[in-house]
Amino acid sequence: MTTELSQTLARAEELGRHFAETSADHDASGEFPFANFTALHEAGLLRLTMAPEHGGLGGGLQAALAAVSAVAKGDPSTALVYAMHLGIHHGIRTSGKWPAHLVERVSRANREGVALLNSAQVEPVVGSPSHGTLPQTIARRDGAQWRISGHKTYATGIPLLKWSTVLAVTDEAEPRLGLFLVPTDAPGLRIERTWNATGMRATRSDDILLDDVVIPYEDTIDLGPAAQGLRRDPREGAWYFTLVPAIYSAAAESARDWLVDFATNRVPGSLGAPLSTVPRIQDGVGQIEVLLGINRRLLQGIAEDYDLGRPFGTDAGLVKHAVIENATQASIIALDLGGNPGISRDNPLERHHRNVLGAKAHAPQNNIIRAGLGKAAFDRYAAAQAEEAGREAAIAAQ
Repeated sequence: MTTELSQTLARAEELGRHFAETSADHDASGEFPFANFTALHEAGLLRLTMAPEHGGLGGGLQAALAAVSAVAKGDPSTALVYAMHLGIHHGIRTSGKWPAHLVERVSRANREGVALLNSAQVEPVVGSPSHGTLPQTIARRDGAQWRISGHKTYATGIPLLKWSTVLAVTDEAEPRLGLFLVPTDAPGLRIERTWNATGMRATRSDDILLDDVVIPYEDTIDLGPAAQGLRRDPREGAWYFTLVPAIYSAAAESARDWLVDFATNRVPGSLGAPLSTVPRIQDGVGQIEVLLGINRRLLQGIAEDYDLGRPFGTDAGLVKHAVIENATQASIIALDLGGNPGISRDNPLERHHRNVLGAKAHAPQNNIIRAGLGKAAFDRYAAAQAEEAGREAAIAAQ
């Protein structure tokens, strides 16, 4: 790790503590934390995963995990927008799918100011592309440009996004599917404020409506036959499966921190000693420590495997499942131990818990992950049985 990268990650820790000071206000109002991204830009953290030749720091998944986790301890809504931005810039650097002129355009903007990127893939009718259905957003060829119309939901960070990579199908005789780089200030693009979730309220994951939005013909990424569906690199999925659950695990850590402080300083008259001396409280905090400690190990393990090029198969999805379940359980235990003060809106614990609940919404949901793992287990068993039958047949034939 370079000195500059190490210093930048230390700055993420400082900013996380600073963002915590305004997180409750953003949660209460639902307003987007614009100032947080100015601070991230000035600290060089928006360039964390960009290629060095484009002015970035060249950070890998371990660096991104450290930065996102630090930011999430202070404001998980900021961290979610930030994580998406880092993941896309890493893909720009390593996937080979982005044309050179788009790499230069978005890299230059990211060096010069706050120029956030995120994808718009989910739709109100077909849902997430992870379910296998093609989007209803259509890109129509018009000479040297595309005209795009459609409706996208959950466009996280939309108040400050400079571009959105919009998933759409072309209207060609043989339709193609891919991403179209759409400026968020393009004529015909309208933001509809729909985000009113229980937690993660400041992400402003609103809807985007596109009505004949025009972009240059060459401003596309990874167009391919629509019949093949959305093509994802399973290994690159580790970025999403690591950074997203890390945000919610960090929110659960904030819940733990509040509980430890509360139990240490709360001295009930009937007890005559701090709550922290009660065995039930100590056991409950110990349970939380186990859950969050497992999360740290799991997340770090996948990030390290990815950066070192080691194989990890389907473990990234498994880690997403486990980390989200552990974070949820940890926040529930904290609420149980906090009692009435824990559910008071005068204290941050209930906010941390609401933020953790947002993890359940991220596709693929845990039941889909479990179904895939279960099917794979049955397939392995069937393959082993077939192999054994083949061996027995070969022996009998001798």
